[in-house]
Amino acid sequence: MTYAIIDVGGSQVLVEPGKFYDINYVLANPGDIISLNRVLFFSQSSSFKIGTPCLSNVVVKAKILKHIKGKKLTIFKIKPKKNSRVKKGHRQKLTRLLIQEIIQ
Repeated sequence: MTYAIIDVGGSQVLVEPGKFYDINYVLANPGDIISLNRVLFFSQSSSFKIGTPCLSNVVVKAKILKHIKGKKLTIFKIKPKKNSRVKKGHRQKLTRLLIQEIIQ
């Protein structure tokens, strides 16, 4: 089993080839193939490598499937005794990636 932990979009994600993941928005077009080179950890069969902080010789190739919006969040603020109420909504922009391969 091959997997890697990468740093993408300000968060760390455990990725495996052939699976898709939703990450923070990446400025690229659907269908583009991007290389993610901030690999923090790499494991293949029984051996593994740990970066300090990143591994320089490991690259993750991913294909952008589509851009989507995340789950809707409702923000509701109340100030007591002031008759002040604010209701806002937010949907985060996300990018869906398909991990094609992890190159060592």
